[in-house]
Amino acid sequence: MLRFLTRRAVGAAVILLIISAVTFFLFYAIPADPARLFCGKVCPPALLEQARHNLGMDQPLMVQFVQWVAGIFVGREYEGLGYCAAPCLGYSFVNRAPVFETIIDRLPVTVSLTIGAAIVFLLFGVAMGVIAALRQGKPLDKIASVASLIGASAQIYFVGTLMMYFFVYQARVFSQPKYYPITEEPLKWFSGLLLPWLVLAMIFTANYTRMTRSTMVENLAEDYVRTARAKGMSGASVTMRFALRGTLTPIITIFGVDLGTLIGGAIITETTFGLQGIGRLSINAVFDSDLPTLMAVVLVAAGAIVIMSVVVDALYAVIDPRVRLS
Repeated sequence: MLRFLTRRAVGAAVILLIISAVTFFLFYAIPADPARLFCGKVCPPALLEQARHNLGMDQPLMVQFVQWVAGIFVGREYEGLGYCAAPCLGYSFVNRAPVFETIIDRLPVTVSLTIGAAIVFLLFGVAMGVIAALRQGKPLDKIASVASLIGASAQIYFVGTLMMYFFVYQARVFSQPKYYPITEEPLKWFSGLLLPWLVLAMIFTANYTRMTRSTMVENLAEDYVRTARAKGMSGASVTMRFALRGTLTPIITIFGVDLGTLIGGAIITETTFGLQGIGRLSINAVFDSDLPTLMAVVLVAAGAIVIMSVVVDALYAVIDPRVRLS
């Protein structure tokens, strides 16, 4: 098990290094001059050169890359700007502050949105899929299939806008979506994120319902499930101990990818509901040409997906003994 996880962790580190290199060199492929963006629209040549020197852009490209990667682990000193503590992802052109501090400020919003929605769509999606598989061909199965088709066809910006209009402004069932720190105001934190959770869950539940149903139907027809029934085990025991356990492998796969993607920034959701998270930060960075911030968001998003992939591999080993043996 330890060897298995070590291999996955080393592979994840290599992938993150490659992503860091690609992100860094794409940063310099953009036509805009980073030093000029930092210096401002009206910038005399002397100040422009000083800005390049302060940002370390007067050195060879490979040296800059090594310094940037080293700054992530040990921090970095910017002349005229101060010390950027590890993990240093550069200085924002707009905020004139370390990018990592801005990301940390926005991260609780995105994590709260992601975790809450993930709990809802995972529980409802798997439950609906199991019920549909156990009632194959019956009205409940058809209702679940139709609901999944509608959910998969819906778009967050459309559904979110409609629900905001009817349930927030007209019926006033939900409060205006807004983030409150959970440690300070737990009830407002819950009520402020409830509507975005439900909208995200409505969209994502469809995939989990369809995946759970199709895999569950296949597992219910397996020989080991029929053998368990022939031995007199109850239907609930057969479903939970055998059929559902075999169904969890593909569910965990898509759940890990979805969770990593959402943690990396639910751009459309945060924009629709006006939440100031990682996704909204990336949109603002594009409009403001804040390249260091955009670069850091890309790296954080990629890191979230890679880390979740390692977690998924670990869960495979817990669920399926054959993975541990391999």
